Amino acid sequence: MQLKTVSDVQLFCRENNIAMIDFKMTDIDGRWRHISIPVARFTDDTLRYGIGFDGSNYGFAPVENSDMVFIPDLSTAAIDPFCEVPTLTMSGDAMIIDSPANRPFDQYPRNVIRAAVDYMKSTGIADTMIIGPEFEFHVFDNAWYEVKANGASYEVDTQQAEWNANSDDSKGYQVNPKRGYHISAPNDITQDTRSRMCMLMEEMGVPVKYHHHEVGGSGQLEIEVELGEVCSMADRTMITKYVIKNQAIREGKTATFMPKPIASEAGNGMHVHMLLRKDGKPVFYDAEGYASLSETAHWFMGGLLKHAASLCAFTNPSTNSFKRLVPGFEAPVTIGYATANRSAVIRIPAYAKSPDSKRFELRNPDATCNPYFAYAAILMAGLDGVKNKIDPHANGWGPYDFNLYSLSDEEKAKIDGLPTSLFEALDALRADHEYLTAGGVFPQRLIDIWISRKEKEAMEIGKIPHPAEFAQYFDL
Repeated sequence: MQLKTVSDVQLFCRENNIAMIDFKMTDIDGRWRHISIPVARFTDDTLRYGIGFDGSNYGFAPVENSDMVFIPDLSTAAIDPFCEVPTLTMSGDAMIIDSPANRPFDQYPRNVIRAAVDYMKSTGIADTMIIGPEFEFHVFDNAWYEVKANGASYEVDTQQAEWNANSDDSKGYQVNPKRGYHISAPNDITQDTRSRMCMLMEEMGVPVKYHHHEVGGSGQLEIEVELGEVCSMADRTMITKYVIKNQAIREGKTATFMPKPIASEAGNGMHVHMLLRKDGKPVFYDAEGYASLSETAHWFMGGLLKHAASLCAFTNPSTNSFKRLVPGFEAPVTIGYATANRSAVIRIPAYAKSPDSKRFELRNPDATCNPYFAYAAILMAGLDGVKNKIDPHANGWGPYDFNLYSLSDEEKAKIDGLPTSLFEALDALRADHEYLTAGGVFPQRLIDIWISRKEKEAMEIGKIPHPAEFAQYFDL
């Protein structure tokens, strides 16, 4: 869909019987919010003056005043498949009302990722960042939870889980814990659900690479998308989560991207593959380098590894994130890099051999992140590594071409580890964020409110008695 003008939009709406136009805006945490108008109200003034909204309700730091305007981005327009009334939806950018013209609100997520790309171009290192996230999630039949003064509990269920092997309607094809990787029907009960998700993603402009069942036997799935430009991929990440959640509901199920919804199973990550290009040519390829990666690629990895702890504040910004980052579940816990080693924070895929596809993946992120902030932070950390020529090998971060989980406690103590809690990640961000504020990409006010907001969130959760504490301590 190529809509460039208001006239294009109006014509498309007439030809497709569209009745409403929906605007999706991203709050500080990475949730979509939205507002809709009748098609007849969409005019040139909508693009010129925008749609007014109260930015303080989106969680951002106070600005001159909380009145802001949302300017739609016509290039993001797509038909929303989940609206009964035919609806055209689009995302866009938040602006501060100013004179003589509005100016971009520097804390708004889409504006931050664009600022990061502009900064990358200004350095001369590259002009394009290409990324490819892998979306891991769970689909359950049901999910219940409650938090009250006198009790807190949750329960999730899916017919394919091993705990339903003796249920009344069991057919005997449950999936054992950690045995779900690439299972087929009849054990895999979500094949068609995933296919329908992928078809809708394609319709909304998100090219899909493949989908499959993941390791977790209790309904863990994965959809991987094709590589794309980083700003577009941030938009596609929002679309992907929207489609997966809503299609699950449509089919009488529910989907979650929580990093660790099942205690004994593999958690949900969002591994991010990445590479840089300049003038259309690959920046990360060197046939003579380790794993065919260039010196620039190694420096970029060095930046990611140096800032890994503070990066977690944006790439793993939930208390639940750190229940996934534990040994034994294919999640990284140590700071290092290697080829084809899934226990390292940075993994270099052995199958990506051509110059144009040569890349590596950062394995610690998860989809509770705000993708615009997370991708921008990743880019800024990597650029800092290139600018300062941070050599990951010289700094003792690898390559670790062995299983990091199998090390002795003495050997593990010699290797830097990722934060073990959200508090640790936020402390790291407080001490290490100059690489983010370079070029004004991350405003200091945004970092301050992010730390304050997330610390408050973690403190509130930490105050709640946990059911496991009753099992451990009730009888003492």
